Amino acid sequence: MATWGTGTQLTRARAAAALCAAVWACGVAAQAGIYTCVDAKGRRLTSDRPIAECNDREQKELTATGTVKRTVKPVMTAEEAAREEARLKVEYEERSRIAEERRKDKALLTRYPDKSRHDKERAANLQAVDDVTRAAQKRIAELAKQRVGIDSEMEFYRKDPSKAPATLKRQVEENDANTAEQKRFIAGQDAEKARVNARFDEELVKLRPLWVGQPLAVARRAASAPDSAPAKP
Repeated sequence: MATWGTGTQLTRARAAAALCAAVWACGVAAQAGIYTCVDAKGRRLTSDRPIAECNDREQKELTATGTVKRTVKPVMTAEEAAREEARLKVEYEERSRIAEERRKDKALLTRYPDKSRHDKERAANLQAVDDVTRAAQKRIAELAKQRVGIDSEMEFYRKDPSKAPATLKRQVEENDANTAEQKRFIAGQDAEKARVNARFDEELVKLRPLWVGQPLAVARRAASAPDSAPAKP
């Protein structure tokens, strides 16, 4: 009686194991999916994995019930892959450019939350250039006074300047050179003022849209918002 019971239990265990194996196999088959396509010869092909004969065209992956799970795109040729890579590169560079512009705008808005702050900064920069220019003009005035004394000594050699002492000639040359250098420096400061104004004018064009409709607190919050860096292709 015990032997019979043991055999029955063994049979049942084997049947249960076989059933589990069948269920597992069905599950694997269901997960694997079914691939189908029409190849270059017009044949409908079906497989449990991507079909090599249809690498150049779309394939459908179906579920166990026959519904479309996804569409597998064709495998790209080397030329197509190069074009796609170039397209992704252009998109990435454009996203990077936009992100960098936003970062710069945010930094600009943080530095100049309103026009009065921007105007004050412009005035300070121009004032610094004017201070340097005045120092150069003062030096020119000193050189002019120095030249009066040199010319007074040169009066003795007015009829024949070549007879003037070498030291006096050198003083004339140095005075002329130093005066010319200061004048060139002042001209350079005029150009610097033009560059300062051009820079602030360019900033103003960018800042005006950022200021419009934004109270100071809102502008400051916008300036403190984090930037999102683009993901590389």
